[in-house]
Amino acid sequence: MSFTAKLLRVHSPIEVAGRRIKRYHVTRDPHGIDPAVEAAAYAILPELLPAPDGTPPASFVVLHRGADDGAYLNVYSWVWDNTLHFAGVAAGQPVLGCPDRDPTNFVRVERSLIGCVWELPPILHERDAWVRHMLIPESPDGPDLAAYLADSLPDGSTEDRAGYGHLGAASIRSRSSV
Repeated sequence: MSFTAKLLRVHSPIEVAGRRIKRYHVTRDPHGIDPAVEAAAYAILPELLPAPDGTPPASFVVLHRGADDGAYLNVYSWVWDNTLHFAGVAAGQPVLGCPDRDPTNFVRVERSLIGCVWELPPILHERDAWVRHMLIPESPDGPDLAAYLADSLPDGSTEDRAGYGHLGAASIRSRSSV
């Protein structure tokens, strides 16, 4: 098995159901994710958000267009002040319970999966940003949700976030066999 990096694109936050949501897109397509796939994914987003619990209402999503017919929306929401709630949907991937190969027909993923290697890089960044801006803010005014929302990974490659950007695919394969 080998790893080939994909493009990671960052989009402006949106507000859905009272939550501010940071958005990451992962794809091999340099033109980005098809607008029909994006619209279908974001249409189901309200169903994937947890109820308010007093935690500042912030989430981040990773929308991933696979190399085949698959499309995936992973929704990570901050709850209990310092915990990530996860919900995910997939389209076009029968092995995950999708009824067809239509990349706009999203269904809830009931398996205990939180993301693949291309979808995980934002999690580390978002954890650190949440700690930096919400749990140990330098501001005497306390947590700064606006600063958290402004703190995103830059556009780039999923390989760069893996910590192996300087090594190349051959080194990644050899390190993974250790």
